[in-house]
Amino acid sequence: MITPFSHKPLMAFLMALTLGAAGSASSAEPRTLTVYTAGPGSLIKHLAEGFTKETGVRVDVFQATTGKVMARLEAEAANPRADVLISASWETALDMDARGLLMAHESVNAAQVPASLRAANYVAQGVSALGIVWNRSTDTPKPTDWADLARPAYRQMVTMPDPALSGASLDLLLGLQGAQGDAFWKLLAELRDNGMTVSGPNAQALAPVLQGARAAVFGAVDYVAYASMGKGEAIEVIFPTGGTVIAPRPMMILKSAKSPGQARAFVNYVLSEAGQAAVADAWLIPARSDVPARRPPLSEIKVLTPDETQGAGARQATLARFAELFGTR
Repeated sequence: MITPFSHKPLMAFLMALTLGAAGSASSAEPRTLTVYTAGPGSLIKHLAEGFTKETGVRVDVFQATTGKVMARLEAEAANPRADVLISASWETALDMDARGLLMAHESVNAAQVPASLRAANYVAQGVSALGIVWNRSTDTPKPTDWADLARPAYRQMVTMPDPALSGASLDLLLGLQGAQGDAFWKLLAELRDNGMTVSGPNAQALAPVLQGARAAVFGAVDYVAYASMGKGEAIEVIFPTGGTVIAPRPMMILKSAKSPGQARAFVNYVLSEAGQAAVADAWLIPARSDVPARRPPLSEIKVLTPDETQGAGARQATLARFAELFGTR
């Protein structure tokens, strides 16, 4: 018979078994885990706290923009510190996987993750989409497509995140370039001539729109805006009629991980119902299709199919062309 005293340890054991399946942490591993992540600081805080509560493993976090996270990884190449990497760009996973830098892991909790959001060596944490964020209180008409922001009514009233700092913004450039070709670069030139400013990472581009000093963000990451709307800000997220890109956020375990078992358990936790509920609370679309989102689903967005033939060289060429156009070198 299980007494009330013995029931709690048994439940703790079963939880640890579930989290550690398909890669339990070795007892010889340190009881710490290092996670590098781009994106919501509040999300990784909640995930780290939840994982530590369930397993007793401390999580050390470095959270910054995609550009800063990748720069730190590169600087530490001779002495790697990160066990798990969560990027804001799916291309990061494709590139690192092609270079043989990732460890295979098929999470026990990935059964409800669509095939398009997982692979042998990486899986989505959640999904965001890129759109126009418009301040309803400004004296500008509501835009419906990207080209609307190049009209005279939006002169010097538009901002854009810097794709050199935002992986999702770079994905948008690549997606629209693939869909529109040279017409997209013509539109960017019109936006520049209409006074659009390139304003650092996503939060920096959104700030003047929240303040009403600017009217719209071209290519805003939607979850940041939804979080602001939840606080009562007079903004609206608009998904352009011409289509946009989504930005799955891949989780990867590095081959250089010092705590591979803890890393596998962490990925399992993020894909658990509790982990995916935290993802939804951060206004992202959960990777698991059986966990509801708090915002519009992908079915309401016209999604542009990415060109998977574009490698790192194409991304660098696109960044260079953008930097030359806007003088952001």
